[in-house]
Amino acid sequence: MPLDRQTNSKTEKAPLVRRKSKKGLSMSDSIRLLRIKSLFIILVELIIVITAVVLYYYDVPKGFKAAMRPLYWVIALVVSICLNFLFLWFSEVRLSSIRQKSDLDAASIIGSDVQEAYNFGQIGLVVTDENYLVMWDNNLFRDRNIDLLDVNVLEWQPKLKDLIGPNVPGDASVKIEVNSHNYSVKYLSDAHLFIFKDITDYEQIFTYSKEQATVIGIIMLDNYSDIAGKTEDDNNDLVSKVRAAIFDYCKEYEVLLRRFRSDSYFMVCNYSSLEKMEQDGFSFLERVRALGKGQNVIPTLSIGIAHDFPNVTKLNEMASSAIDISMSRGGDQAVVSKYGEDLRFYGGKTAAIENTGRVQFRSVANSILELIKNSSNVIVSGHTDMDMDALGACLGVMAMCQHVEKVEKRKIPCQIVYDPKLTEKKTRYAFQGAFSKDELEEMTISPKDAEEKIRPTTLMIVCDVSVPFLVMGQKALEKSAKTIVIDHHRRGENFVDKPVLSYVDPSASSASEILAEFIHYATANPRIELPASYATLMLSGMFLDTGFFKSKSTGIRSFEAAEILKEYGADNALADDYLKDEYEEYALITKIVSTMRTPYTGVVYCVADEKYIVEKSTLAKVANQIMRLKGINACFVIGKVTEKETKISARSDSTINVQILCEKLGGGGHFDMAAASFQNASVSSVEGKLLDVLDMYLNEAKSDVGGNRT
Repeated sequence: MPLDRQTNSKTEKAPLVRRKSKKGLSMSDSIRLLRIKSLFIILVELIIVITAVVLYYYDVPKGFKAAMRPLYWVIALVVSICLNFLFLWFSEVRLSSIRQKSDLDAASIIGSDVQEAYNFGQIGLVVTDENYLVMWDNNLFRDRNIDLLDVNVLEWQPKLKDLIGPNVPGDASVKIEVNSHNYSVKYLSDAHLFIFKDITDYEQIFTYSKEQATVIGIIMLDNYSDIAGKTEDDNNDLVSKVRAAIFDYCKEYEVLLRRFRSDSYFMVCNYSSLEKMEQDGFSFLERVRALGKGQNVIPTLSIGIAHDFPNVTKLNEMASSAIDISMSRGGDQAVVSKYGEDLRFYGGKTAAIENTGRVQFRSVANSILELIKNSSNVIVSGHTDMDMDALGACLGVMAMCQHVEKVEKRKIPCQIVYDPKLTEKKTRYAFQGAFSKDELEEMTISPKDAEEKIRPTTLMIVCDVSVPFLVMGQKALEKSAKTIVIDHHRRGENFVDKPVLSYVDPSASSASEILAEFIHYATANPRIELPASYATLMLSGMFLDTGFFKSKSTGIRSFEAAEILKEYGADNALADDYLKDEYEEYALITKIVSTMRTPYTGVVYCVADEKYIVEKSTLAKVANQIMRLKGINACFVIGKVTEKETKISARSDSTINVQILCEKLGGGGHFDMAAASFQNASVSSVEGKLLDVLDMYLNEAKSDVGGNRT
């Protein structure tokens, strides 16, 4: 018998709720009548007892007390018990007769064979009246000692209310648990019939199957070369301690571990083990970091894990992608990939380790030059609201393209996707000031024209961004068959689809820094030429993203890159001038700073008045300025950047991972520099969301600083 509402035609023609006993009473009415009779009998007996006690106590009439011998009390009690027993027996017989009649009625309606099939299949049938009081049920609940007669099913199981109502789909069902049994329940409204399907065995099998599902993962020691490459004995001993910590943790959680490279391990376990590790928050990330205490290098791990897919080959691909994301986000974290769902991140409490590998710079730069060489044309794009760093990186790519043109002695057109409306004001003024109108027309291309110029042989290079919907030339990116991604922001889940080459280095201060390194370390003969105007704008981009070399992300690489740009003729005074504030902007910055609030010790935020449209760079400047104050571990600046967009600009002193916090708000960035944007959201609502995230995640994001509300 199907469990939908449409196929039970017999039930619809003669619903069980209409069936009556011979006296014209339904099961529910009969129960109520018996209850009334019982209450009446009890009341009569109580009156008799009270009357007898009063008469006995006051000896009314005279001699009553003496006449009432103990034997008479015993006889009265026995008679009363016998009468009550007979009444209960009669009631039980009566109810049994009515129940049998109801069962016969049910059999006549749904068929005795079908009813028996329901009993055999552990399917319960419950018929109610219009008030959802149970009038009849089949043997399933009776056999399990559950008496439902005259019980309101909605009070018995409130979840069943989800099945009631005109807008409830016909195939709607809910899951409930009764006395260690799990049921899937459907409701046929026309017959007032609830159908309970026992799914206990199925749930147990499903749970077991889920717990035993295969999980594949990869563990990598982020800075193995820095640890093992040293000659000191303590560093060699540190490698052994890290390996022991990894093996001990995996043994604790019943994980099979095999080393396939000096710095890499392959892991296999069941989902139940993964669940325990997630509940534990992958604590051995902290254990491994602690091993570096007192050493000259801190070991960290990158972990990529995949599960919930039956094909192990696919799981391996997912795990490889997860480890790539973990490493591109700076390492020291676990990334768990469940098929069809968002990635889950654990750890990420340390800043990215600075990459100083010249060999890697040279290798990637040469690969980019080769890809340019094999392309008919090159389209370069930064992100929307293009800032000085994105522009500088794009110009660095253009210099590499011009070098290939010169060497190959053939034209390889290279254009930067540029829309003045999607470019920050300072960047727009700097770009227009550095080049003539004719030069700009030759160097740039609109997003629409870029889309039309995409061919199978076109190479598209995306700079300072890796999230597809944030790319200025998004439509061109979607059509491109060959794409290169160059970025310094920690990689998130949204990433350019299948790039031919991806270089994401969160330890770099800026995208301009990365391009300066590529240009300098590339094996190129002759040397790649970088026009002074390009170098100046690239240096300005570095100034912007490092806060003039004051941010924690500024490392040795940053100064070396600046030196490279100076060798190419970068004008640091002009680069600084490109970023100078106008009086009006400075006044606005001061006003926003004055709104500073402190929800937690060491954590502050500012809110720009909703009536102002604020440049994104202005929000960043406010954040940078606040971080110069003593005692500030992190700051967040909120403001409307367009009529429809509200943005949060976040900074930290590296004791708090603002990237993780901004990711919870739909954004991303660096460990100590991040942002998030909201469409059609008021400043006050964004402020509320920020405070909610701080409440939920701040303690996890901190490394050493307490998270106490002030």
